[in-house]
Amino acid sequence: MNRKLVIDGESLTIRDVVEVARSQAIKVVLSPEAKFKVKKSSDWVREKSTALEPIYGLNTGVGSQENVRITATELKDFQQKIILSHASAVGEPLPHEIVRATLLLRANALAKGYSGVRCEVIETILELLNKGIYPIVPEKGSVGASGDLALLAHIALVLIGKGEADYQGQRMTGIQALNNAGIKPLELEPKEGIALINGSQVSAGIGAIAVWDAQQVFKNSEIASSLSLEALIGFRSPFCQEIHKIRPYPGACKVAQNILNITQGSKWLDTDKKHVQDAYSLRCIPQVLGVILDIIQIVDKQLLIEINSATDNPLVFTELNKVISGGNFHGEPIAVWLDALGIGIANLGNISERRIFRLLTSYLNKGLPSFLTTKPGLNSGFAIAQCTAASLVSENKVLANPASVDSIPTSEGQEDYVSMAPISAKDAREIIKNVEHIVAIELLVATQSIDLRVKLGGLKLQELGKGTLVAYQKIREKVPFLDEDREIYKDIQAVLELVKNNEILTAVENEVGEI
Repeated sequence: MNRKLVIDGESLTIRDVVEVARSQAIKVVLSPEAKFKVKKSSDWVREKSTALEPIYGLNTGVGSQENVRITATELKDFQQKIILSHASAVGEPLPHEIVRATLLLRANALAKGYSGVRCEVIETILELLNKGIYPIVPEKGSVGASGDLALLAHIALVLIGKGEADYQGQRMTGIQALNNAGIKPLELEPKEGIALINGSQVSAGIGAIAVWDAQQVFKNSEIASSLSLEALIGFRSPFCQEIHKIRPYPGACKVAQNILNITQGSKWLDTDKKHVQDAYSLRCIPQVLGVILDIIQIVDKQLLIEINSATDNPLVFTELNKVISGGNFHGEPIAVWLDALGIGIANLGNISERRIFRLLTSYLNKGLPSFLTTKPGLNSGFAIAQCTAASLVSENKVLANPASVDSIPTSEGQEDYVSMAPISAKDAREIIKNVEHIVAIELLVATQSIDLRVKLGGLKLQELGKGTLVAYQKIREKVPFLDEDREIYKDIQAVLELVKNNEILTAVENEVGEI
């Protein structure tokens, strides 16, 4: 492993989560300070586990069974039964990167020292992460109430040598995976079962990756917007700071300046003598993209709080010598914002598709041929690429319906208001994946349009903006001009890889500075 990440429950970043989720080259370890806090909390729980007074989830049942006392001889068995009974998720297994993110976040939450678990519990979680054991976690079954109970329980199953896991590319029983990796299964102590499954770490893990990817696709969309603006011989005036200073939304001001920076030096813009202003999909780029940028930044801050929080119940406050029951496990603080993220990125795709349509439509694109082919009729050009974008946009409109406004009471009414956070997270992630494809199509279509301006209209590539020119060049390194119809999906995939790997973004930022 090339790098070590030390977790302490306090200082994890979104970047850390994404890098650990997507690379096994990072070894994650528990800080000495966290070990001290964890041991102090664990010692307190073990001392109080046989206390006469009821302590929720320690010597009482859970949910609506909170008043049922658990005897001293049943304490350990009770913690295992919690795991077994709660592992009821269904559906396809979560991707490895989501499981890795969840393992990291679960360990980090327990590392804060408010959960009453032993260091061995956290270190076993980190062993799964570091040795590449991926519990099989079905993707559906959490309402985001006491966190992602069912999904987290499937991870906990493997920790105790049950359930199933993927290890070195093979699916096997949990105990086989542990044995093959040389990991000893946990024997749970009081409080540890409930601590392992309380919290919204699955939702937060999906959300952390989603907001990271949203930031990247957003910047690529700014580049695509700039390419389309030049390809459609647009106007600079809607991006001037004089306009945005008198309606000073931070995101809009930032986007407007970015577009000016990317198109800096362009001799294509402001040359249209037949019109005085552009359509909304060009003219209102700052207003539409700006609010999406504001949403992304808010969600990033919310998730930063979440990934460094203690989220199980009850929580152990050794300095107060007591346990406090509360609702830190509840997914609402992230569910609402992940819904907002999905809505925002869906709009990013919506406006991108409108520019795609405009570029392909002969009566809207200021003199370019239908579907951007020099032989329309014989060739269909990019006609069906726009249909693909339209399909993804329509799907996103369904996915963007906010899950957090729904609630179905559970546990005999004790858990009577739930968040549906994992649905919010999953839908946001799917929307982002769709929009990555839409932005790739816009980049592809805008680049074709620029070539046609040069071939048919006598414009010069060298007179494009500083940023748009390098974006064009980066795309043309992978995808040639479309002269005759060919397999368009391969072109879309090639540009998609440039988007996902940030190759276009890096090239543009090297030329014009960070956007």
